Amino acid sequence: MVKLLIKNIKEVEEAARQQVEELIRSKVEFYENLFKKYDKDLTLEVIFDKSSSLYKVSASIDLKSKKVLLAEENKEVLKAVTTLFNEFKKAVKRQYELERKDYEYKRKR
Repeated sequence: MVKLLIKNIKEVEEAARQQVEELIRSKVEFYENLFKKYDKDLTLEVIFDKSSSLYKVSASIDLKSKKVLLAEENKEVLKAVTTLFNEFKKAVKRQYELERKDYEYKRKR
């Protein structure tokens, strides 16, 4: 089970806040499917930080072997979230495959 924690959402402008939350919740469905049979309960943290006109969005998830943490900066919050989750998806899948040792499995022909 993947639990979602969104921190500092109030830093996002009121107009875009609803869209950002919906986008994040739609992305979390992928992680729930990926970690259906995972032993550990996971927490996906998304943290927002705004300094002047730049948004910094970071996401982290603590797997058994290692904590995966990525951050993205952009002037537009929706672009930052989308780019972050695209890269985060790749990093989490790579780490999960390493844990499962998928790279060692070879099919017999």
